[in-house]
This record gives sequence, C-alpha cells and structure tokens, in this order.
Amino acid sequence: MKFHEAASLKFHMIAGGPKPVAPLSHAVETDGFVFVTGQMPDTPAAPGQLPDGIEAQTRAVMENLRLVLAGLELGLEDVVMARIYLTRVKQDYAAVNATYRSYFAEGRLPARTCVGVTGLAYDALIEIDLVCRRPCTKVLTDS
Repeated sequence: MKFHEAASLKFHMIAGGPKPVAPLSHAVETDGFVFVTGQMPDTPAAPGQLPDGIEAQTRAVMENLRLVLAGLELGLEDVVMARIYLTRVKQDYAAVNATYRSYFAEGRLPARTCVGVTGLAYDALIEIDLVCRRPCTKVLTDS
C-alpha cells in the first residue's frame, strides 16, 4: 500500500488583525484552499465592543474578513464558500442578505450556508467564516 505525501499546512495569524476570542489561527491553508476562521463584529482596535444592529454587525464582520484576506494577499473574489451563523435568524435574515450581497460582484456570489445558533462569543448577532481558493498566480511563500 502506498501513502500519498501529506499536504503541507500553513497557519496564519495576521498582524494587526482581529483579536481572536479563542485559541485559533486567523486562517489555515492547504493545497491552495484557505479556511478563514469565523470573524466577530468587533474591531482590532476595540476587541469585544460591538456595534448596534444586525446591519452594522454584518458590515463589521465583513470588514474583519477583508482584513484577514488582505493579510493573505486574497480578496472577497477568492471566496468559494461562506458560512453565516445568526442568533436571530427570523428577525435578521433579510437584512443580513442585503448587507452581505453588497460585498460581492453581481453573479459572483460564493456558495453559502446560513444557520441559526443559540449564542455567539461577545453575545454577537452574527459570525461568518470562509473557504477560499488561492488562484494559481497568487502562491504565498513563507518568507
């Protein structure tokens, strides 16, 4: 029996990125796929302080995701899958969709799952994680 060589893993912490709420990496990369940890609606400058309302929290989460992606030399155009976690699905689903959609080019929406949860860190209303695919021309090397 032959075993395939194990894929290399890269664990990324983005300088100046959002402060993690738990022991985690901002992203983990393997074989051109980048798995971005769910982001909260606070800011790197004010960890744990959340804006009011679902639209503001959704924008804050998306900006944190952009920050992490930028640190990896990626952008929202590289997202292939998003998972959204909401504490108030019935109340906030439409507003989240409208805000989320504004971050992506028309006709370029990633695959997505949205689930209701009973709670999130910091009592946030929303958290979003991503799966990205690094284009062949954007190979990030260890330096």
